[in-house]
Amino acid sequence: ATPDEELNRVLGGGIVPGSLILIGGEPGIGKSTLMLQLGLSLQKAKILYVSGEESEQQIKMRAERLSTKPQGSNENFYMLAETGTKNIFQAIEMVQPNLVIIDSIQTLHSQMLDSSAGSVGQVRQCAGELMKFAKETNTPVFLVGHITKDGMLAGPKVLEHMVDTVLQFEGDRHLAYRILRTTKNRFGSTSEIGIYEMLGNGLREVSNPSEILISQKDGQLSGATIGATIEGNRPLLIEIQSLVSPASYGTPQRTPTGFDQKRLNMLLAVLEKRCGFRMGTQDVFVNMAGGIYVEDPAIDLALCISIISSMEEIPVSDKICFAAEIGLGGELRAVNRIDQRISEAEKLGFQEIYISKCSQKSLDLKKTKITVKSFGKLEELFKDLFG
Repeated sequence: ATPDEELNRVLGGGIVPGSLILIGGEPGIGKSTLMLQLGLSLQKAKILYVSGEESEQQIKMRAERLSTKPQGSNENFYMLAETGTKNIFQAIEMVQPNLVIIDSIQTLHSQMLDSSAGSVGQVRQCAGELMKFAKETNTPVFLVGHITKDGMLAGPKVLEHMVDTVLQFEGDRHLAYRILRTTKNRFGSTSEIGIYEMLGNGLREVSNPSEILISQKDGQLSGATIGATIEGNRPLLIEIQSLVSPASYGTPQRTPTGFDQKRLNMLLAVLEKRCGFRMGTQDVFVNMAGGIYVEDPAIDLALCISIISSMEEIPVSDKICFAAEIGLGGELRAVNRIDQRISEAEKLGFQEIYISKCSQKSLDLKKTKITVKSFGKLEELFKDLFG
């Protein structure tokens, strides 16, 4: 286990000896910072950080900026600016590290091939050599990888097949928050996420992401609701914002940010057909606060309430949250791990949570202080909430 709890969660508990871990992301997102921070924090382990992109002076400047943190400097941290795999393996033999960090795999060059660094053959060959070393010596290796314009990891697809774990470091460079997620993991779940905040002295772990995903606003606004979602094993409360206005250009616009377009169209059709709202003449804009992308169907209910709240200009209390999937018949369907969602809402000071009738069967509500309201149909819930 590393001192970084978010990284431990995403990796499935910590770093497995002999594993090959690939971390990819946009340029400037913080991959090198995360790796340098990891190396400096592992005080008892011997770390070899190989950089093919930056000089020793550049890395030293960054390390000094990061070492204002409590972990300070690390005497066992070795630095090598080199791109030839032959020289890297000689250095590894000399240092005998417990962990190797390669920044980045696209800058390495093997003498076995004549092609230039970063080409498909070179990336595959260098990754193969590092994998052989990792498995034979039981030393974990982190590879930093570049990504292409469309967000895929650069190089051959075989690179992703070879490694044990693929991490994606993502987020908007203009926002402070970064999300680390797994797309492949031989040692744990691929649905976990870790959240970091980028500060002047490095990345700070965000242990309670619900606080950043619920924006602090003055007074009550129409079109803003809170939904209870789950990412991996972690329950999150997220704010959903909607803006509904009459369509002035014929075809109404449907613009979701952080949510699936087709699912939004489906929910609007349910509101029109089953609940009688005239959605065909309205532009609908939906936004998930905090720059997160949500695929959990449990936020369907919060989304529908948010849309109607904006359309009818009726604010919803910020002490209420929602957790239910919506079926095509307008019925509220049960969602998994409802007890975790309820306890997270209670922990953050919510007074009421609206769920599906089907979810209530498995719940023991004697211990909870939060009021749990359950409904079978969407119309019944609207009558209770909006009158």
